[in-house]
Amino acid sequence: MPDEPRLRHNPLIDPRELEQLHDQCFSWALTCTRGRRGEAEDILQMTYLAIVEGRARFGGSSKLRTWLFAVIRNQARSRWRRAQLSSQMIARLASFSLSEESSMDTDSLADYQRAQDSDRIVAAWRSLPPRQREVLDLVFYRDLSIAEAAEVLGIALGTARLHYERGKAALRRQLVPEEPVR
Repeated sequence: MPDEPRLRHNPLIDPRELEQLHDQCFSWALTCTRGRRGEAEDILQMTYLAIVEGRARFGGSSKLRTWLFAVIRNQARSRWRRAQLSSQMIARLASFSLSEESSMDTDSLADYQRAQDSDRIVAAWRSLPPRQREVLDLVFYRDLSIAEAAEVLGIALGTARLHYERGKAALRRQLVPEEPVR
């Protein structure tokens, strides 16, 4: 980051404010890359480069954090599209398999129960459609309003509200046991 108070191509951005948002931006980049740390680091680096070079310009019509999250998401989507066009990447993705083994110590019943609960939560989260996961992530984990989440995702506010409500309802159905009918 330059030591000057403003970036040359983005004069509305104070580098100190950008630095303060780094941890939140990295966390969102991790979400956009489904937890792949190396990719998240690359996406964030590409985002900062686009800002410094002026390929991403902040107009001040939204909060800096909201705008940054949108730029990060767009960088992640562009990278994903490029990867899909590469036959080598497609071959690698086709052969990629996730290990579902858990390394948790299940010596005690409490540890075992926590592991089971965690697996249920992860499975419920993964079962949500991507748009519902994105809206819920932005609202619950990134502390954005639904309106800000809509702006980050480039969707209408009503659509964001719909995904938010449907996502919460789906998680509730999967995670909250129903009372038996008597």
